[in-house]
Amino acid sequence: MALYLGIDIGTSASKGVLIDDRCNIVCQASCGHETDNPCDGWYQHDAEAVWWGDFCRLSRELVARSGVNAAQIGCVGLSALGCDCVPVDTECNALAPAILYGVDARSKPQIDELLSEYGSDRARELFGHDPCSSDIAPKILWFKENMPEVHERAAKFLTASSFLCAKLTGRFTVDRYLAEDFLPLYDRFTWKVDARECARFCRPDQMAEVMSATDIAGVITQRAAEATGLAAGTPVLVGTGDSGAEAISTGVFRPGDMMVQLGSTAYFIYLADHMIDDARLWPGTFIIPGTYGICAGTNTAGALTSWLRQELYRDAVEAEGHGGPDAYSVMAHDAADVAPGADGLLCLPYFAGERTPLNDPEARGVFFGLTGRHTRAHMVRAALEGVAYTVASHVDIIEREHGLPIGRIMLVGGGTKNPVWMQAIADVCGREVSVAKVTVGACFGDAIMAALAGGAYASWDELAQVLGVAQTIVPDMAAHELYASRRHIFDELYARNRDLMHELV
Repeated sequence: MALYLGIDIGTSASKGVLIDDRCNIVCQASCGHETDNPCDGWYQHDAEAVWWGDFCRLSRELVARSGVNAAQIGCVGLSALGCDCVPVDTECNALAPAILYGVDARSKPQIDELLSEYGSDRARELFGHDPCSSDIAPKILWFKENMPEVHERAAKFLTASSFLCAKLTGRFTVDRYLAEDFLPLYDRFTWKVDARECARFCRPDQMAEVMSATDIAGVITQRAAEATGLAAGTPVLVGTGDSGAEAISTGVFRPGDMMVQLGSTAYFIYLADHMIDDARLWPGTFIIPGTYGICAGTNTAGALTSWLRQELYRDAVEAEGHGGPDAYSVMAHDAADVAPGADGLLCLPYFAGERTPLNDPEARGVFFGLTGRHTRAHMVRAALEGVAYTVASHVDIIEREHGLPIGRIMLVGGGTKNPVWMQAIADVCGREVSVAKVTVGACFGDAIMAALAGGAYASWDELAQVLGVAQTIVPDMAAHELYASRRHIFDELYARNRDLMHELV
């Protein structure tokens, strides 16, 4: 029996899973890591210690704990946080800390520089949207202007999944789904490097080769086998971004499907049968041939609940350390005791700037409407509802503004452990939301893509038959009406205070 391995490297944790040829989980493992925040607006990882270190740790643990022979693994799938950038040498050794995705705002001066140089219309044409902190080209420009010696020495500028694939196979590749984050450095029609546009940012030879996420990039080298405990010669997929893999893990395969990923950040992928034009969002191709992904993201979701846990629930954290209940479960229980609407308290969850649809790295978090009767439980409830409002804003853009049908919304990620949060999303959006049968996350998506590429399934449709829904949350329409009546306040809070937020930076 062939087994398939999937490993995903995330913002604050990494996960791995072994599955059999019927997508049953054989073994799973996880490990945590830190995200460096050396100064305001900077978020980075040590690619060697975090990305590669976690991959090796998890692959060894999964082989050891499952008791399988590594040679039984028929294919390796991988994913990692997307929209990041690390310069590497010819041996794929990282030359500097990796700049993370849109949560890192250090490239704002470069974005402003590009907007001034190109003009907004031309910039939108080149990037496919308004340039933002999720774009990799401005990050490369940041290296050029701030670390010129590293920029010059770099053999390639890679995203995290490309880095892992190169470590495993020795081949520098990037999948089409993530290659769009490098625009305008690639020609989006041929997926070759656009030498003319590339010249502004880096040398054409510093770009990776574009392939499909489910293509076999190569096989595990002897050197990688020694580091990972996997068998040399095992096929390895090109890999992709964590959010794309997470969507795959939930069975989001068809136009009309939408994934809401509740991790450290929230990420949205809606599948369509055609490309749309909306500069506020990130339209592009998707992993599955013939589908297009309208992607979007809000910068703080789980990261906001983590902050509340650390700052307002230190007693629960301490009790947890002495064998008490999980502090997050205490927070969820408290929030459940607060009625929808948090007794008039609203939260703008822009604690690390905001991505779509605001595209404002200088946006700031707000708790609005505080009175003496509000408690920390109200603040937790308001924070969960604030993220739910951001979900609703994207649903409205897709459905009302573009007229695209949303068939189902699949929730995934750590936030699905919080029933209050899931109910708030259903209530604010006024529609059912579902949770997949398997909620391991992106690593499961990696593993099932490996199973597809390894021949266990003949097609995506066949693969879809083994994935299912475990739970569907029905909206409370009375709560929906309450949220709808306050939606304009949520929207206006940012609109009226945007300039003041920028003055604080």
